[in-house]
Amino acid sequence: MAAPMQHEDLLKLKSFIEFVDSNPTVLNMPQLQFVKDFVEKFGGKVPAGDFKMPDASAGGKCPFGGDAAGAKAKKPASGTADPSDNVSEDSEDEESLSEPESDVELDMEGVIEADSDPAQPMGDSSKEPTEEEIDQAGDLRGQAASAYGQQKFDEAIAFYTKAIELNPGNALFHAKRGQAFLKLKKPNACIRDCDKALELNCDSAAAYKFRGRARRLLGDFEEAAKDLRQACKLDFDEETDEWLKEVTPNAKKIEQHRVKQERRQAERKVKDRQRAQRRARKEQAKQSASSGGGSSGGFPGGFPGGFPGGMAGGMPGGFPGVDMADLLGAMKDPEVAAAMQDFLANPANISKYVSNPKIFNLMKKFAPDGDIGAAFAQAQEKSGEPSEPKPKKGPADVVDDGLD
Repeated sequence: MAAPMQHEDLLKLKSFIEFVDSNPTVLNMPQLQFVKDFVEKFGGKVPAGDFKMPDASAGGKCPFGGDAAGAKAKKPASGTADPSDNVSEDSEDEESLSEPESDVELDMEGVIEADSDPAQPMGDSSKEPTEEEIDQAGDLRGQAASAYGQQKFDEAIAFYTKAIELNPGNALFHAKRGQAFLKLKKPNACIRDCDKALELNCDSAAAYKFRGRARRLLGDFEEAAKDLRQACKLDFDEETDEWLKEVTPNAKKIEQHRVKQERRQAERKVKDRQRAQRRARKEQAKQSASSGGGSSGGFPGGFPGGFPGGMAGGMPGGFPGVDMADLLGAMKDPEVAAAMQDFLANPANISKYVSNPKIFNLMKKFAPDGDIGAAFAQAQEKSGEPSEPKPKKGPADVVDDGLD
């Protein structure tokens, strides 16, 4: 009958029992209380006392292997890479970078729901008001201010709208209408008017002030702080400063959180790059190991007959002056490897690569003194192919001058 445990588990259990037999007080540890209860259930008795790990120098062993000091497994000998190192480092990197980011705790008191009314009329920006229209718009602004003072904000908005239609290029009209929208808890409408005011006058302190307050009501604390800070720079007043102090704590929290996120993203990019480099080195080492160092068993690229002498007929005398380390490095380039295989199979194929300096200059190293023509002649002679006959020089023709 088969045991109800795997063989490996049985071996571990055996090791544990042997350890307990030599160190019975280990069962007094709270984690092993269930084992102690089991032993005592069958009449056994565990000696009293605290358990102490046996001295490693005395040959003490932990129940599941390793030395008594609980030291980590020995590192491989120098020069030998532990394949688990990269895996553990990668997993640690991923763990540290995948930790959930904590939410920013903000004081949301005073934040209101955004308004969704249609956009208010902004007037014709291309209109050039007449003197009379400018005066009428000024009168309407006075009426709007009076209505605002009486807290008749809808009426104030109507007067400002008429003034804007007469004189649409007046930034203050837009800023003040935005202020009235703010009183009606319509921050989006206020922001639209303030945006228009700043488009007309980029130094409008009132527009920055009211837009900053509107953004605070929407919970956009960081942008609110920027607007209110700018308003204080342009035209300081106590109300603006008070509003700025109100949003600053939340704005700082958001800024710190954003900086932390940016730092984590930068760290993630660095970790990803390092992980890619480790994997590339590991893959390169694996390829080097599988190729047996890159030189035995023939020349890289599979040239027949090994190297040198692998091309038809062989190259006499090898290749003096050729740095094999540089050559092997160059042969890692697939384009170079293919070209060299083509050249060594038939030196005449060098004509294909005359316009490619990278390959042509490398091929010249295989020719005696860089003379490609001489290399062809030697290769043809070795292979038994007739070389081009050279004209023989004979004695010069005798010309009969007719004199005896």
